[in-house]
Amino acid sequence: MTAEAAVAVATLVALTLGLVWLLALAVTQVRVVDAARESARALAREETTHAAVALGRRVAPEGSRIDLTEGDGTVRVRVVAEVRGPGGIFGFLPAVEVDAEAVSATEGR
Repeated sequence: MTAEAAVAVATLVALTLGLVWLLALAVTQVRVVDAARESARALAREETTHAAVALGRRVAPEGSRIDLTEGDGTVRVRVVAEVRGPGGIFGFLPAVEVDAEAVSATEGR
């Protein structure tokens, strides 16, 4: 009975770690989408590039990359963030990149 309980507890811990990591991925994806959208809106309102990136950085996860492109009456913002694995028995998992892109029409240009 003790061996079975030990295996069951280890399995539950591994499952919990995996679910927490998936939750971290989901939260990071939402933050990346929000950061891209906020930056695109700011650029569309004719705010400076610096101000648009600053807005995106407030929402984006730390260490995110924000790329801005303007042209043909639109602005395009792409935000990329990296999520590291939970470590431990999942230490073999590589980091996962999540990204989002937002496009907005410019106002009055």
